[in-house]
Amino acid sequence: MPLKSVSTLVLDGLAMFEFGVICEVFGIDRSSDGVPNFDFKVCGPEPGQPVSTSVGVTLTPEHGLDDLVGADLVAIPAIGTSAYLPDALRAVRAAADAGSIILTVCSGAFVAGAAGLLDGRPCTTHWMHADELAREYPTAKVDRNVLFVDDGNLITSAGTAAGIDACLHLVRRELGSEVTNKIARRMVVAPQRDGGQRQYIDQPIPVRCSERFAPHLDWIMANLDRPHTVGALAARAHMSARTFARRFVEETGRTPMQWVTDQRVLYARRLLEETDLDVDRIAEHSGFGTATLLRHHFRRIIGVTPSDYRRRFACGSGGEAASA
Repeated sequence: MPLKSVSTLVLDGLAMFEFGVICEVFGIDRSSDGVPNFDFKVCGPEPGQPVSTSVGVTLTPEHGLDDLVGADLVAIPAIGTSAYLPDALRAVRAAADAGSIILTVCSGAFVAGAAGLLDGRPCTTHWMHADELAREYPTAKVDRNVLFVDDGNLITSAGTAAGIDACLHLVRRELGSEVTNKIARRMVVAPQRDGGQRQYIDQPIPVRCSERFAPHLDWIMANLDRPHTVGALAARAHMSARTFARRFVEETGRTPMQWVTDQRVLYARRLLEETDLDVDRIAEHSGFGTATLLRHHFRRIIGVTPSDYRRRFACGSGGEAASA
């Protein structure tokens, strides 16, 4: 199903940051960047009637609950109450039954649970609320160690910024990497988080750094298929190897070779999604040289083999979900 229409639910107790994440990804006109516009609607119990938020301001939705049903995506931000309106839960359930993808941010998973959408399904929420979610919905398979869980037509994310990861993941799954990268670049997303929360999430695109250093990153990105050493990159930048390495870490948070490897994996992943090139050719184009080396770094960073990733996320495959 193409992702064209997005409706987000707002109720009393709305958390503004999580709501803002949804608006930032789906509600802003970025057509000038080549990003397709979404038919974005903010839906509440009564159109034109304000709902309260967790920060002492009110928000007035223009649309009612009926506009949840029929949307390609229904996005549910965190809502700081457990007294959800029955009409809202019925509308969420009706939207899911009609084929909408349901995406929750942080404690928005409790709304999905109250609507009966978590029964027997893998899901996640903010780590502070994970035990409570498991107690309230004992058949739900709550994963406490991931940024988000994609279970096809149900995507649940952990706290706050993990909602960005989940939203961008969904955009990539439905619309491809090019659109996702354009949105993420405008948002200047945070670098990829490591540790136990590894997920099939979008690797961070290169964030623009200082004007003097950015051309060096741009050149590397345009020449990923070439061999690189710290010494050679430093010489090209007219710096000593030690100074270049120190500046590189200051600008990107990664060593030069770590950053190059990350970007090669990112490029290889895009080729897996968008081309029919075999793994050997992708290894050449992305600078790894051999399929063995590509597989090693791809699995270490992404968590699956290139062939498994292509089977799940190649354009036209329908996509498949992923928890860590």
